[in-house]
Amino acid sequence: MRCVLAPDSFKGSLAAPAVAAAVASGLRRVLPDIVLDICPMADGGEGTLQALASAGAGALQSALVHDAEGLPRQVQWLHSDDLAVLEVAQVVGLPDVGRSTLAERHSGGVGELLRLLLDQGCRRVAIALGGSSTNDGGAGLLAALGGVWRDRDGQPLPPLPASWPQAVYFDESGLDPRLATLELVVWSDVSNPLCGPQGASAVFGPQKGLAAAQLPQFDAALQTLAQALLRQRPGLPLEVAGGGAAGGMGFALQWLGARQQSGAAAVAEVTGLAERIAAADWVITGEGRSDSQTLHGKAPALVAQLARAAGVPVSLLSGAVEDNPALAASFDGCFSLCPQPASLAEAMQHATAWLAQAAEQMLRLRLAARRQAC
Repeated sequence: MRCVLAPDSFKGSLAAPAVAAAVASGLRRVLPDIVLDICPMADGGEGTLQALASAGAGALQSALVHDAEGLPRQVQWLHSDDLAVLEVAQVVGLPDVGRSTLAERHSGGVGELLRLLLDQGCRRVAIALGGSSTNDGGAGLLAALGGVWRDRDGQPLPPLPASWPQAVYFDESGLDPRLATLELVVWSDVSNPLCGPQGASAVFGPQKGLAAAQLPQFDAALQTLAQALLRQRPGLPLEVAGGGAAGGMGFALQWLGARQQSGAAAVAEVTGLAERIAAADWVITGEGRSDSQTLHGKAPALVAQLARAAGVPVSLLSGAVEDNPALAASFDGCFSLCPQPASLAEAMQHATAWLAQAAEQMLRLRLAARRQAC
């Protein structure tokens, strides 16, 4: 039997490669010689690089840049054939910030890393958005690439969100000229616009420490930045889908000419997941919690679509599974790792052992059904 293991991460508990390893250990208890194709998934957010590397889709490289608070930070990026992948969460990730406020953080380190990749000769770059601690509309990123934000008197502004309301002009004359020939893609499943009730500040700001009273101020600042950019290069709609991703970096990158792609679909493409599934007898996917949102672009739903297209059975093994008919109909069996009533803390604590146990029972059931059919 050949089985593809393509789980997403269990957020706050296990990274996708660790989930796959736990499932693999349970399957091997039943069939020690089972052929397992490990292909961890990600949706373009935190853990994307790790998932790609674990799936054999490229080699990790290191670079020194600055984080959201301006401190030196060693980060990784991935080189895959002619494509370089950088992960925003590696550079300005939310779990890595100290006591700084949102007004003190910027995305300059992402621009630094992009420039380093240009120095490495990279001509195709994908930026995995998600998990950022910033809400600067990508202004720091653009400044790190050589642009200058100026006030109404033409004076340069420091690359900090506190100065964005004063920005009336973006001087792009110093932008790295290599950007003009760079094929740039952003990986994200976020469709939120830059501003407004569904924008970066309103939807994602609170989890980054933004108080309700500050929302109008930050939202207005992002609109000011966008208008300054659009004075230079009109054509991109202010409400473009995905503009609010990663604190507004989605808008800045699309203004630079980046093409947006579903994160999960991009990871599947780079890893050759469709071909790997077509060669398998069974597919197992999963995530921390599966519910109605799973079917709206989440990695397990994409895995299920690829398996259905190839005529290969696909099962879901998640931390928790909502009682949802549409979800159940999308998989050949939906299973929770919990063997007993348990709190979230208990499930996270025992995730590795319980995943292995559940995978073992799933395979025993599958083998029993196969014997019965014969």
